[in-house]
Amino acid sequence: MKQDYRGQRVVVIGAGLSGQALVRYLLQRGATVALSDHREASQIAGLDSLDGLPIRFDLGDHSLDLFEQADLVAVSPGVPLDCEPLKRAVSCNIPLLGEIEIAAAEIEAPIIGVTGTNGKSTTTSLIGEIMQAWGKKIFVGGNLGTPLVEACREDYDMFVVELSSFQLETIKNFHPRFGLLLNLSADHLDRYPDLRSYYLSKLQLFRNMTASDYAILNADDPEVCRLASGIHATKVWFSVQGQDVPGFVRREDSLFWNWNGAEISLPLSGLQLLGEHNIENAMAALAPALLQGCPADLAWNAVCSFGGLAHRMQRVRLLQGVDWYNDSKGTNVGSVLKSLAGLKAPVTLIAGGKDKGGDYAPLRSLIEEKVTHLILIGEAAVRMASELSGSSEIRMAASLEAAVQQAYEITSVGGSVLLSPACSSFDMFKNFEVRGQEFTRLVEQLPAAGEDL
Repeated sequence: MKQDYRGQRVVVIGAGLSGQALVRYLLQRGATVALSDHREASQIAGLDSLDGLPIRFDLGDHSLDLFEQADLVAVSPGVPLDCEPLKRAVSCNIPLLGEIEIAAAEIEAPIIGVTGTNGKSTTTSLIGEIMQAWGKKIFVGGNLGTPLVEACREDYDMFVVELSSFQLETIKNFHPRFGLLLNLSADHLDRYPDLRSYYLSKLQLFRNMTASDYAILNADDPEVCRLASGIHATKVWFSVQGQDVPGFVRREDSLFWNWNGAEISLPLSGLQLLGEHNIENAMAALAPALLQGCPADLAWNAVCSFGGLAHRMQRVRLLQGVDWYNDSKGTNVGSVLKSLAGLKAPVTLIAGGKDKGGDYAPLRSLIEEKVTHLILIGEAAVRMASELSGSSEIRMAASLEAAVQQAYEITSVGGSVLLSPACSSFDMFKNFEVRGQEFTRLVEQLPAAGEDL
């Protein structure tokens, strides 16, 4: 249902990709728009795309009077709800709406919402591959790539939306047909006061879902299981550990779909994606397709044809008997654990970056088992070295380039080098993509045997 914002004074807070998309959408809907960001214009990528539009720019700080006089504040995902401008708006009884909420109000086609601490982008992309193979016109985006508000005015058979905890904080009426909760582990504790607050933000995905909708849940994740009692949607489970649950179950080298009397077996031998976590992602992605009647063989062929996303356990190079992997998207401890679990010892692990406030101790056991050398970079390096002392040979590097060079010199034949930082990139790089691109560039320029250094 199209929304009418004519005559409304709307402040968009946060001038990133989603904020800029909100500005364009709201202008087209007749609103008077101001764009507010604490950064200066020179620090904001893509801002020139708004040149010539009738907007008030409020950059370099936030003018609180704008937030006190607005009819609506549209909140970009990166903006914390406890910041002073939003507290001021709430004190004046001015509604706050997020980009997902604004976009979804206009969507009539079914929405598949994907959240969790890790695996969201891969699972979202897999669902898109399956639906496209099935002949559906599908939107794939959200936290992954294109903001939903840029696509909500187009006709699609289905919308597949990756959703971060930040996007879910501002959910009010958002109602997906399918909601996927892949896993839960510590993350973003630089934004949330505790784990419970972070987990509850993820549960926002299900707040408006009913028994006629489907919640697709990880039966092997104790936190997901603990919180599932508060979900009213029909529960469909997946278990890589072979639990006997209604939904998808892994048994030895096959996946079994057990739902409403159907018994379908899919051989894992065809799956290109590495690691147990990607088997979980595959099961989660298959479930909404099979629930809607997609032929299982067609769906499985689409999954098996998918080679993975950039910066997510991406094999960069085999050099002199050493495999190099770019897992720059591994920005939290849970993600690193899943990536390490898919590799055999010996591993040289490059980690570190901007500390997100989590606990690095859960890495210790797997590092002791698999990691021969741990090379640490960035602001978090000293803290990580302290918490992981004794787990492996620990080295410090002043830059990613220095870390790659060290790894090249010390990793033995038959080993692997893994960039999986357990931290965000913002101390040294613009984002995890740039960090991964730089790692890939550095690895690709390493000389093979016999070449000049």
